Amino acid sequence: MIDERTEELAALYAVDLLEGDERVEFEAQLQRYPAVQALVREFRDVSSHLSHTVSAPPPPALKNRIMASIEQRSATSTPAAPDNVIRPAAFTFLRFAPWAIAAGFAVIAAWTGQRYFTTRSEINLLRDRQGITGVALQSTRQQLEAERIVAGKQLEALQLDFVGATNQLAAARTQLAAATGQFSERDRELGEARTQLASIREQINERETRIASLTQRVDAMTGASADLGRQLGEAKDRVAKLIQEMLNQQELANLKITVLASLVQNSPQALAVTFWDPAKQEGTLKVEKLPALLANQDYQLWVVDPQYPNPVDGGVFRVDPNTGDARITFKPGQPVKAVSAFAVTLERKGGVPKAEGPFVLLGK
Repeated sequence: MIDERTEELAALYAVDLLEGDERVEFEAQLQRYPAVQALVREFRDVSSHLSHTVSAPPPPALKNRIMASIEQRSATSTPAAPDNVIRPAAFTFLRFAPWAIAAGFAVIAAWTGQRYFTTRSEINLLRDRQGITGVALQSTRQQLEAERIVAGKQLEALQLDFVGATNQLAAARTQLAAATGQFSERDRELGEARTQLASIREQINERETRIASLTQRVDAMTGASADLGRQLGEAKDRVAKLIQEMLNQQELANLKITVLASLVQNSPQALAVTFWDPAKQEGTLKVEKLPALLANQDYQLWVVDPQYPNPVDGGVFRVDPNTGDARITFKPGQPVKAVSAFAVTLERKGGVPKAEGPFVLLGK
């Protein structure tokens, strides 16, 4: 469908009034659309027809007939016009019809031209506005592009800062983890130091207690030195007496005599003498003033031989609950080559295969 503007451009193009870019644009449109070509041909045909109608001179006969009719009308006022004479109204219409048509076409052409120039002015104004808008748009685009570039640079800088901050955070976390590990290690070392300090303090307290106890014992021993000397003399006499009694009953050839001293604080006067016969692999034990035992306890004799990792069992015994004396003959549970010491321990009833209780007597 052809719009109004295309019709205007076709009318102007038909009378060669279209110029410039509009002519180029319309000619391109003219080549594409056959309907526009037909419209231009119609406008050109009308224009050509009107131009020939206006410029053609009237026939001579027509002029003579018109002039005769005018003279005859002047001579008689009311005579009837002959049939072959052209009436004035008809003559007037025929005479001015081409000019009226030409005038109408001129009015149309003028209106179309005015409309064209008005539209062209508006188009130029719109083009100017469009140009200004394009410049503003281009400026805005350039500004936006500049802002985009600046924003991109800022974003890159922020990304670099973020990466740097992330690396710093990771390094800080690593340092924190290392510091935490070091703190834990220091805390552990501090705990160990505190434990050691507590142990040292405990040892110091124990040593102070022992020193105080030793001081008391030294004071007691100093105050009772005379009594100790007397007790020592009595012990020597008792040992000599025990040895003599044993010698009276034993052969002196290969006997090993060992004196066992007390290791019990509440019974320092306790002592014992052993006579060991290596050839018979038996011996005799004589004890005095050992503490009385409970019903579930026994004393147990041990023979220390270097060839064995543990002392050899020499048997269990009990003492007189009133005097603390006892005399036993013992035979070790294993062959004994060399005796380095004898010992007596306090064990549970019936004895044990390996010494468990405290030592009460020891002699080498």
